[in-house]
Amino acid sequence: MPLKLVVDAVEARLADGWAKCPVVGINLTGNTPKDGSPFVQVSYPVANNEQLTVGAPGQNVYRETGAFRILINWRRGKPIGPGLEWADELAALFRGREFGGIQTFAPGSPVIDDRNDEGNYFALSFAVPYQADILG
Repeated sequence: MPLKLVVDAVEARLADGWAKCPVVGINLTGNTPKDGSPFVQVSYPVANNEQLTVGAPGQNVYRETGAFRILINWRRGKPIGPGLEWADELAALFRGREFGGIQTFAPGSPVIDDRNDEGNYFALSFAVPYQADILG
């Protein structure tokens, strides 16, 4: 599970920088759009923590490194080019940035889900590595 700082920063950046479709954040549930339109999901599958400094109680630096995953649910049976363009735009929103107390690095290229033959959506996803430092 990521730090709250990370979730708040990522979801605020998506809210401020992405308006092309709905974004479903962490622990939010709901039905897919009734009209089958695309939507984006964000999840936080990897988070590791380490202590960087010692000897200064309350002022020691702790670092979380991890990755969050952006999943674009594109309309199945429709041309995928625009979905890949969305992936490029979303990746650019996070590539090499500092915001909300976190630093992000180079996102991976979109991965195509092997289960795309099932369901109503064609899934494209990519991971964005990050780090965040806190004092404690």
